[in-house]
Amino acid sequence: MTEKRQQMFWHVAPLQSNPGKAFATLAPAKPTAVYDTYWRFAAERQAAFFRRHLGEPPPWSDDEILQTYKFTNAYRASDRASQYLIRNVIYRGPQATDEVFFRTILFKLFNKIETWELLNRELGELTWDTYSFERYDRVLTSAMDRKETIYSAAYIMPSGSRQNGSTKKHRSHLRLLERMMDDRLPDRIATAASMRDAFNVLVSYPMIGDFLAYQYVTDLNYSEICNFTEMEFVVPGPGAIDGISKCFASLGGLSETDIIKLVTDRQSAEFGRLGLHFQSLWGRPLQLIDCQNLFCEISKYARVRHPDVSGVAKRTRIKQKYRPNLRPIEYWYPPKWGINDRIENNFHSNSGYARM
Repeated sequence: MTEKRQQMFWHVAPLQSNPGKAFATLAPAKPTAVYDTYWRFAAERQAAFFRRHLGEPPPWSDDEILQTYKFTNAYRASDRASQYLIRNVIYRGPQATDEVFFRTILFKLFNKIETWELLNRELGELTWDTYSFERYDRVLTSAMDRKETIYSAAYIMPSGSRQNGSTKKHRSHLRLLERMMDDRLPDRIATAASMRDAFNVLVSYPMIGDFLAYQYVTDLNYSEICNFTEMEFVVPGPGAIDGISKCFASLGGLSETDIIKLVTDRQSAEFGRLGLHFQSLWGRPLQLIDCQNLFCEISKYARVRHPDVSGVAKRTRIKQKYRPNLRPIEYWYPPKWGINDRIENNFHSNSGYARM
């Protein structure tokens, strides 16, 4: 590895368990060997992100598990769907509160770039002002008749068929969005005093459980509708709960939410303890949502790295194989984070780095 590349990516220790390593004080919780792997995974996944960002050819990691299977980025906002949402949905189009809310939730109901582009191609600019249930339904039903997949596999969306009397899942979700708009939900989110208050409003709607409401409020918070801190609260999803059960032999009376907050607060100390120099997101440390996601990813990663650790879900295989998507991403984050100017400067100052 060249000196310049060391300076850029730092040194990431091999992703392997080390049961004899002294754990940081996390009492009363009792970590397992998987806990150290959690931090090594985070560091190597983020290093791979930067290698790709600088235009290096794949593979972007020497870790065979990362080469073989699909894992999200260390930072949620760096994933392809989130980047598309931020740049092409939230910040492209009218910036009125109701329009930004409408576009964001419409995208997230399906959470699939291809579905958004299909609707845009068939219907033109997607706005609440020109919305028509019949037109949207026609496009989506036709896509399903062609055996196209209109939903992402990232979240399990309840069908809502019982409440709406429809056998088509997307019709229930369109009706749900209509109800939100008619209830003036965009304004209620915009005037919420906290992220938790906005979450409580979202979770009161049918088909939206705690985890989906948390994801949605995080996405809305990328916009200028609201400006909550991502360090306020967190809702662990099923994958994160499984990951936590692998990282800890006992929580010692703490909840999964407590654990996520604890490790997020301790991130600098834990990377230092393991000799890992974690490259942050241009100065932005991991937030609660990111550490929650990392627990979900370690749930999968440990199925191969630590096959003897079953976790509460008892799953043994990673289903999604990694297939490189070479379509470039121009990384761009919510302007209020204040990091976009650093991205361009960083790229130009390091674009000549040699490959290992």
